[in-house]
Amino acid sequence: MYVVILAGGSGTRFWPLSRTKTPKQLMSVFGGRSMLQRTVERVLPLAPERIMVVTNSLQAEETARQLADLGSFPVDVIEEPVGRNTAPAIALAAALIASRDPGATMLVLPADHYIRNEEEFCRVAAAACQAAESGALVTLGIEPTRPETGYGYIEADTAASGTGAYPVRRFVEKPDAARALEFLAAGNFYWNSGMFIWRVDAIRGELSRQMPELSAAIDTLQLGAGWDSASLRPQVERIYPGITGESIDYGVMERANNVLVIPASFGWSDVGSWSALPEVIESDSDGNVAIAARGLISLGSSGSLVYGNNKMAALVGVKDLIVVDTPDAILVCRQDRAQDVKKVVEELQRNGLTDYL
Repeated sequence: MYVVILAGGSGTRFWPLSRTKTPKQLMSVFGGRSMLQRTVERVLPLAPERIMVVTNSLQAEETARQLADLGSFPVDVIEEPVGRNTAPAIALAAALIASRDPGATMLVLPADHYIRNEEEFCRVAAAACQAAESGALVTLGIEPTRPETGYGYIEADTAASGTGAYPVRRFVEKPDAARALEFLAAGNFYWNSGMFIWRVDAIRGELSRQMPELSAAIDTLQLGAGWDSASLRPQVERIYPGITGESIDYGVMERANNVLVIPASFGWSDVGSWSALPEVIESDSDGNVAIAARGLISLGSSGSLVYGNNKMAALVGVKDLIVVDTPDAILVCRQDRAQDVKKVVEELQRNGLTDYL
């Protein structure tokens, strides 16, 4: 098994901590290791043949530095000149693996997810690798715990007999509240985790069928026998300007015929915004969470999150706020507006305030 970690995102909803060169996955959001480092450490019990991290040129140097801190396990950094979403990144990694090990199985993971029960994650991932031996494209579906409107859903044919891997009926976009309630009640809808397992020949076949222009561009790469990616960089820089950005969900998974989903429950969160952190970090008796703070004094305050930048934090008479302090910027917003933090980044871009990006 080869592990491919997608680590080129910008994490705009985690501004001002997440920046262009040091996005969410490279930050110590929970304290200690960065999210990327935690993702790499999480898969080591699976004993992969190799781990590959796909990132972009702005983040490659810091990505390599963080991976070097993890020890001697071989981790290759594959550098894209510019982000083109997940389908090109996966196609590139699949081609590299196939040129060296055509019969390999490939586990694809985002670099910025939180998983509480890592032992259970490894058990499910190993089961998914077995399911993928049939040539199916396998994804992990998270068993929903609430009618969440911020995630896409996967509808499974749970009436089909099998060993825990069910045929996928359809992928569903983020629903409104009423539909999310229906999905939860139905019992056969799962959150789309963005984690995939497949044989490299299976995904390359689907890419060739459904995204022929991308597949043809990747096939022009001259891939050597070794794992040194230095000679690959100029070739990738040559083809990427002509590649259209697309997610693997839209580009392949939604139209593929042989797709299986394995239901999973291991304390997962995609940590998509600041408001997600109270779900995965223990709060005080009033529901307040303090991160990177020397302490928190709360007077008549509840449901708030503070990123303290190594300062003492105090909340007085406030409710459901997010407060993030960094050396050059401060964010204050309501919890229910956390998704709009990305609009701050867009406004900074429009006004040419690149020092804050």
